[in-house]
Amino acid sequence: MANHGSLLFCYISYILILTTSLSCRAADEDRKASVIFVAKESVSSMVYIVYMGSLPTGQYSPLSNHLSLLQEVVEGSSIENCLVRSYKRSFNGFAAKLTDRERQKLANRNEVVSVFPSKPYHLHTTRSWDFLGFSETIKRNATAESDVIVGVIDTGIWPESESFNDEGFSPHPSKWKGECKGGNNFTCNNKIIGARYYSSTSSDNMSARDHDGHGTHTASTAAGNKVEGASFYGIAQGTARGGVPSARIAAYRACYPNDCQGEKILAAFDDAIADGVDIISISIGPYIAVANFSQDVIAIGAFHAMEKGILTSQSAGNSAGLIASVSSVAPWIFCVAASNIDRQIIDKVVLGNGKTLDGIGINGFSLNGTKFPLVLGQNAMKNTCSTSTSEGVCNAGCLNSSLVIGKIVVCDDPDADFEASIAGAVGSILKNDPFDDIADVFSLPTSSLSVDKYDIVASYLNSTKEPQATILRSEAIQVGDAPIVAWFSSLGPNYVVPEILKPDITAPGVEILAAYSEIVSPSSSSQDMRRAKYNILSGTSMACPHVSGVAAYVKTFHPDWSASAIKSAIMTTASPMNATEILAAEFAYGSGQINPTKAVDPGLVYDASKEDYINLLCSLGYDEKNLRLISGDNSTCPEVSTKTLARDLNYPSMTAMVSPLQSFNVTFHRTVTNVGFANSTYKATTFTNSEVKIIVEPEVISFTSLNEKSSFVVHVTGGQGILPTNYSKASSSLVWSDGSHSVRSPVFVYALSN
Repeated sequence: MANHGSLLFCYISYILILTTSLSCRAADEDRKASVIFVAKESVSSMVYIVYMGSLPTGQYSPLSNHLSLLQEVVEGSSIENCLVRSYKRSFNGFAAKLTDRERQKLANRNEVVSVFPSKPYHLHTTRSWDFLGFSETIKRNATAESDVIVGVIDTGIWPESESFNDEGFSPHPSKWKGECKGGNNFTCNNKIIGARYYSSTSSDNMSARDHDGHGTHTASTAAGNKVEGASFYGIAQGTARGGVPSARIAAYRACYPNDCQGEKILAAFDDAIADGVDIISISIGPYIAVANFSQDVIAIGAFHAMEKGILTSQSAGNSAGLIASVSSVAPWIFCVAASNIDRQIIDKVVLGNGKTLDGIGINGFSLNGTKFPLVLGQNAMKNTCSTSTSEGVCNAGCLNSSLVIGKIVVCDDPDADFEASIAGAVGSILKNDPFDDIADVFSLPTSSLSVDKYDIVASYLNSTKEPQATILRSEAIQVGDAPIVAWFSSLGPNYVVPEILKPDITAPGVEILAAYSEIVSPSSSSQDMRRAKYNILSGTSMACPHVSGVAAYVKTFHPDWSASAIKSAIMTTASPMNATEILAAEFAYGSGQINPTKAVDPGLVYDASKEDYINLLCSLGYDEKNLRLISGDNSTCPEVSTKTLARDLNYPSMTAMVSPLQSFNVTFHRTVTNVGFANSTYKATTFTNSEVKIIVEPEVISFTSLNEKSSFVVHVTGGQGILPTNYSKASSSLVWSDGSHSVRSPVFVYALSN
């Protein structure tokens, strides 16, 4: 692999250490209460994935071949006990329990592309679609939408949800090749037409049924039915619906508590592609991008999906806005950041003196206006716990139940609602520090107050003989500063391919209401006995299925478009975001905020084929032997002198990495395909917020037929000092317009030392 800047790689090492110590709230996709999935490895052997590329043509039995390979390398064990699973439907490979010596033997085989550990991956709406201008009355192709199949790789699905009711649905499309293998107590219907699970552990897991809620939420956001009157205990009430309510869903349960291994995710891709899905939505990823695409199960699966015309959307990750932390970086994947919508959920504290304070939180409980005594966390601690810390601390296991029962506990820990619930408090008031303006579901009546408002509560408590308060049920209010990229959303640059911009786009991912599993509590707290049909979650996991839904919507109008054409249509019609208001600029939002209604008629698209991606892999240093195994053909890399630069991939955005404090002159080569009017002429216009100079050659392109192509070159120059430091950046854009269509691409240059 080529080395793309030692400083960036050193910084990534730092991020890897830091992100693995982040709280569940920042690291997991539903932010507050997901389970962190931890790999279980044997001392003598562990599960490795043996990736062998595309399936060979002609007479070839994958399983027999895999067993034969194991027979040659496995020492002293039954090969049947070693083989975990075989990938044989859409690509070639297997997962097996191997020692390091056995792994090395397999890695040296000519027919093997890569051998790598099966590592753990992590789980990264009533109003959101309306906010995007994608109303219930939008023009739809109902027949085509009913033929679209969205594959969701996640924690499974709750089939009884109203969002997946099949009333009015015809039998599944004839193109469907999958099955309903949902396991114990699981039935498919004409909405959920397929289900599979990937587990060999306890009987509780032998089902595609969602025991987490995450998969149900993402599936209903992408393709759930219209359900009127949906809410979370009356909060955010409205009509819940997915992007393509008439589409079908195929659910692939690859993640379980304590078990979200790469070998299961790759198996889900193997099946989804062969089953005949049109779009794959996966709100899962590593903490940080895998540096080698041939060792990244999602990049591998998505590559083979792309070959079949299937677009894969993936969440960018929730690394709390750390630079270069985006975990989805392959150019054939649609990487999605998260932004807010024009709705915020708040709850209120009413003190005994009548003062009302607005806080942040999703509180579905009602105290009926009754005021309860307040107690400071420090004054309610057990004798066995230290009181040397700050006044309002509520240490784990330290609250004395006899001192908090019947009271509202005041804690300066933003996550102390769980401790208050365990101790038996009526409610809790938390200090929101560091400030987080995104609401979480609480397991008891709770409000999270900003520091200044928390101090008002503390002052009242300390100055009043019998302080009291009540906490009101949450309500949704309208806010004007949207869309803004969420603080938790992972940022670029792309450290694997620095001149491919990631994330690609941003979509609603804050406080999204969608269907939920009725077997788990909405707060994921063991103390919370409630069950909810719909729940409110935040994360790039919630943003990803919005893009999956829009991609499926575009597919209904353009069933023959390639995955890259659909992706281009969505990116080039995105609404621009203000780089002066969002400091990370394109590192945060890519091409901008998704705009579903414009995406069906983009005018021009930047198309890319498998051969284009193979050439990119050549430029990254992949050898021809492995490329031929991956591609399944006789692909060769061009001579060194004519090697394709990564920034010349026919991508809808244009990105270049240059050295700080140096003048620069970079060139992008692009080709557009006409999908608008047969006879049309487009003129180029550039926009820049910096001192860079952009020249487009030619400035005018004309077409006389549909699907005609035209190529152009973009020259970007800048003087010394325009980009003075690492990660300094210049945001610009190129817009091709024919008077009816505006085809916009970011032109983004940033600095980083080699």
